[in-house]
Amino acid sequence: MNKIIVKATFIVVWVTSTNWACGCTDAPKKQQQEHQKDDPVNIILEKLNKTTSDLITYQSQIEYKYVQPLLESEALHKGVFYYTRSNEQSAISINFNTLKQDDEKEQKYIEQYIILDGDRLALADHELKGIWLAHLDYQIKEAKYYQLAEPNDPNNSTDVFELASQKLPMLGFSKIEDLKKQFEVKLIEQKKDESEDFIQVHLKVKPNSIYKDDYISIDFWIDKKLNLPAKIVAVKREPEPPYGDIEEIKFIKPKVNQNIDNKVFELKMPKGFGEPEIFPLERKK
Repeated sequence: MNKIIVKATFIVVWVTSTNWACGCTDAPKKQQQEHQKDDPVNIILEKLNKTTSDLITYQSQIEYKYVQPLLESEALHKGVFYYTRSNEQSAISINFNTLKQDDEKEQKYIEQYIILDGDRLALADHELKGIWLAHLDYQIKEAKYYQLAEPNDPNNSTDVFELASQKLPMLGFSKIEDLKKQFEVKLIEQKKDESEDFIQVHLKVKPNSIYKDDYISIDFWIDKKLNLPAKIVAVKREPEPPYGDIEEIKFIKPKVNQNIDNKVFELKMPKGFGEPEIFPLERKK
């Protein structure tokens, strides 16, 4: 997958469900419920699922760090994250404003990612259907549009989080039994100064997991007050361990289910930009 899509995907999937094959168990539903009552991990995940299912809008400051241990290098992007969901459609806007590379000074570095319905991307010569990711790089004044999904039945709109979840497993709407088929899931005891504010959930990839070629582990820090992830750290499989690259994202000063100006989800081509490059999905023959 294109690196731009991977970067945006990691950022937007923090509350989404996992769309792998059905992980239905043979145990009766009542038996599963009894088991969940006794398992602290299940209790926490069920509570998190409830919070994310009620999420209508979300905005926060965002920090995205990409660490390359083998090269002893890291890049830190800072910006603002917006999400909105309605009965008709959902949208995400991520606006990065600065970049700090290694020991260099933080500098202005503007990038914008918007994920939304293609009907909202007005182009004179193209009709864009389905869900699209628009990436605007202000340093080189370049725009690229990537199709993420084909048009759905109008009665079954596709949520942008559901699309992103296909590349990275997330806590939120995931079925607990499915999650545990792919990962060893456990709680990590926090330091005294953090234990009152956060819960850490550690996901270790199982040898037969569908994610075994991509990730070694993923950690989530859940804000106890909001009951939403505040930080995510994913250790990648490549390069070879112990030098796997690390992706880290932090959500700072979040605002939940408060009004967001719809203008942040509007895409207007900035002055000096050329026509966007368009990358439709590859059709299966």
